[in-house]
Amino acid sequence: MGYTLAEKVLARVSGVPGVRAGQEVMAKPDFVIVYDFPGYTDVIFRQMKEDFGIDRVAEPERYAIFIDHMVPVATPAEEQLHIQTRNWCAEQSVPLYERRGIGHQVSAELGYATPGAFAVHFDGHISQLGAFGTLAIGLRRNILEAFVRERVSLKVPQTTRINLHGTLQKGVMARDVFHHIVRVLGPSACRFQVMEVGGPGLASLSIEGRQVICGLAMFTGAITAVCNPDEVTLAYTHSRNRISIDPVTSDPDASYAAVHDIDISNLSPIIVLPPNPANTRDLVDHLGIEVQSGYLGSCASGRLEDLRIAAQILKGRRVKDGFSLHVIPTSQDIMSKAASEGLISTLVEAGAFTSSPSCDYCFGRIATMGPGQKAVSTGTLNVPGRMGSPDSEIFLVNAAAVAAAAIEGRTVDPRKYL
Repeated sequence: MGYTLAEKVLARVSGVPGVRAGQEVMAKPDFVIVYDFPGYTDVIFRQMKEDFGIDRVAEPERYAIFIDHMVPVATPAEEQLHIQTRNWCAEQSVPLYERRGIGHQVSAELGYATPGAFAVHFDGHISQLGAFGTLAIGLRRNILEAFVRERVSLKVPQTTRINLHGTLQKGVMARDVFHHIVRVLGPSACRFQVMEVGGPGLASLSIEGRQVICGLAMFTGAITAVCNPDEVTLAYTHSRNRISIDPVTSDPDASYAAVHDIDISNLSPIIVLPPNPANTRDLVDHLGIEVQSGYLGSCASGRLEDLRIAAQILKGRRVKDGFSLHVIPTSQDIMSKAASEGLISTLVEAGAFTSSPSCDYCFGRIATMGPGQKAVSTGTLNVPGRMGSPDSEIFLVNAAAVAAAAIEGRTVDPRKYL
C-alpha cells in the first residue's frame, strides 16, 4: 500500500523510512514561520530564556518572522512589540520580513513554499503553502516546542482526498469552490486530518486559486491542506526554493480516510451568511441585502486574479455614495504588479480605498464596522465582531461579488457586470 504526501513528508523529517497515519513521530520542521503578535511571539521569546534557559535558536535560517499585523501601528505599545521583534531577530540572526505583505503569501513568494517541505506556524492559515506541495501545519501555542528544541511531537494525520471535476463558469472563483466543499461535505469533514485536493478539475485552477482553497482548509476541520505539485507549481517554485529537496506526491494506492468527488462545472457564486463560515448558500438566493462596506483582501484573497476581476467590474463605474470599499493587495509584490497593469488606478478612479498590504482589515483593527452595519468581504471569517461591532454582520463572497456590491450598495450577482 502506498503513502500519502503527508506521510512521505513526515517520514523524511522524522528520519525514518516510512510512517502511517496514527503513528507518533518527532519531526524536524524545515521552516518555523510566525508573525509577531501579542501573546505569541513576545511570550515565546520570554519563555525560551526564562523557562528553558535557551539564549539562541539553533539553525536560525530555518526560522522566519513576519511583521504583518498592526501595520501601520496605532499605539506606542504596538510599536514596542515590533521593536522587540526586530531586536530579537537581529540578536538571533533570524530572517525578519517587515511591511512586505501578509506573511502567508510572502512566505510563498520567498520560497518557504518548497514542494515536499514541512513548515509550522501558530496560525492555521499557513496551510495555503500546501498549494505548492508543502506540508504546513498550524500548531497554535504548541509552536513553542519548535523554538526550544529541534523536533516537534506529532501524530501522523489521516488524509481525506477531494477530487475536483469540471471547470468554473464566468464569475465563479476558487473561494466559491471552497465554500461549496464545506456545503457538500460539512464543516468537520476533514477534522484533524489533511485535506488533499486534486482531480482533473484542479488543473483548471490557478496557483492563486489553489492557495485560496488550501488557506481556508481549517473550516473543514482540517489541520492543513495540500495539492500534489504539478508542472505549474514546480515552475513557480523552481527558482524560489530555499532548500534542495525532492518534491513528493501521494501514491496512486495511498490509503485515505475518505475520497470525495465534487463537480464544479455548474457552480454559481456563493455567499456565506453570518454568523459562521459554514452557513453557505447560493448568492442568487440572497440578492438585495443592503451592505455599507466591502473588503477585498486578506490571506485568502487580494491576489492578482481578485484585483483583475474587481477592476474589470468597476472600470468606468463608481462605488455607490456612502459605501466604503477597501481593496488591500495581499503583498507588496502583488500591489506593484497590479499598479503596473493599471488595476490600482482603475480601482481608485472608481472610488475604492486602496492601501498597502496588512492583516488589519481582516480582523477589524482598521475599517471597523458600527452596530447594525453589514459588509461583503473576502476575509477569512464572518463571526460576530470579526470586523468591528458584535452587532454588525459579515457576508463572505468572492472578489467579483464584492466589487459588484460596491456599485449598488447591496448583494448582487456579479455575472451581470462581466
